Amino acid sequence: MTTVQSPPTPPTAIKRPRVVARTGLYAVLAANAAVVAWFFVQAGFASNALIVLGRLTGLYAALIMAFQLVLVARLPWLDRRIGMDRLTSWHRWTGFGILWTLLAHVVFISFGYAQGTDVGPIGEIVDLAETTEGVLRAVVAFFLILVVGAVSARYARRRLAYETWHFIHLYTYVAVVLAFTHQVAVGTTFASSSAATAYWYGIWSVALGSVVLGRAVLPLWRNWRHQFRVTAVVPESDNVVSIYISGKDLDQLPARAGQFFLWRFLTADRWWQANPFSLSAAPDGRTLRLTAKAAGEGSAALRHLKVGTRVFAEGPYGAFTALHRTRPESVLIAGGVGVTPIRALLEEVHGHAVVIYRVGSDRDAVLYDELRDLAIAKGADLHLVTGPPVPDKLAASELARLVPDIAERDVFLCGPPPMMNAVLGSLRELDVPGPQIHFERFSLAG
Repeated sequence: MTTVQSPPTPPTAIKRPRVVARTGLYAVLAANAAVVAWFFVQAGFASNALIVLGRLTGLYAALIMAFQLVLVARLPWLDRRIGMDRLTSWHRWTGFGILWTLLAHVVFISFGYAQGTDVGPIGEIVDLAETTEGVLRAVVAFFLILVVGAVSARYARRRLAYETWHFIHLYTYVAVVLAFTHQVAVGTTFASSSAATAYWYGIWSVALGSVVLGRAVLPLWRNWRHQFRVTAVVPESDNVVSIYISGKDLDQLPARAGQFFLWRFLTADRWWQANPFSLSAAPDGRTLRLTAKAAGEGSAALRHLKVGTRVFAEGPYGAFTALHRTRPESVLIAGGVGVTPIRALLEEVHGHAVVIYRVGSDRDAVLYDELRDLAIAKGADLHLVTGPPVPDKLAASELARLVPDIAERDVFLCGPPPMMNAVLGSLRELDVPGPQIHFERFSLAG
């Protein structure tokens, strides 16, 4: 174990942007749920309770679907305050909410319209699909949602390649369009008044517009403006390489230490592949740097990139930044190549910091020399913790020994999932409050 110590620096300002953003999202969703209920009541009720429930569940399915699109639109204001991993998790659970509300909608409507007839609920759906405009499109949308829901279940998701899962998931957008046209064609509440019609057009315009803005317009505009190119390729070890990227007006790029980009290196064999890599140095307005470990064919090929290669970068993404500080002092815990955002964060954080870098051996400590020099310059304490996984050298007792006042500090954590899960358990044992623990799994889906 190596330790570097210097005097602490003054404390920093305290903010709670995640709470504000999360509360704002909940408030917007609750307000829209109330508006939907009001328009529903204003439209009047159907002849039996099942049809009433069917129409209401259909409206709420449409509202949740629109909300779900906003969650994955990658809007900068939401992403930097909540984080892509949490937004993706909420998107997953709202997806199951859509599945169940649509299932309830189909069951209530089919049984409701089948009352007093001899065709039964299945026959009623077939009859409605054949005779009523928009119902067949709704049936197709429902089956697409069922397929997407099935492949998104944890059992199936673990057995599918990300590319396969993502391709199937794209059919959700087809389902959204079909569901909207169904609502326009037969939605009683949709057409009950000009105000209701304007409201629903507004909801869908905001949802779909958010996706187009966040997933297409903003990335295209930023890449056109900044013209990213590779300026240097520097091997850090046998299996780790740093890529330096420059461009125009990088001082206007709203990137922060701890964030990541989806990088596409526009070579003949790699232009189609996007990989999420964190910044390994705080943006300085002139250069961006990523540091990647060879974990597959794509990342291993990075060391062969040529200077001058064009880069298409989507981002910056993530809420793993100093924006979320709640205490004047901090602990930065890194495992393996998870040191990259931690090293960048150390440049930006103010107040006394303790850095804990966990690796198997000294030779695995990528960027350690930079981290040591930066720790001295920043007045931080640096601990290099080496050795095999067992015994756990980041157990609660070890963390308490390294940082006795850890419960009074913000904790930033990045590393391999098993290590992160173990450290999160140790932090709970040490009664570190949840709002003081900051981590991001850098997951795009699932």
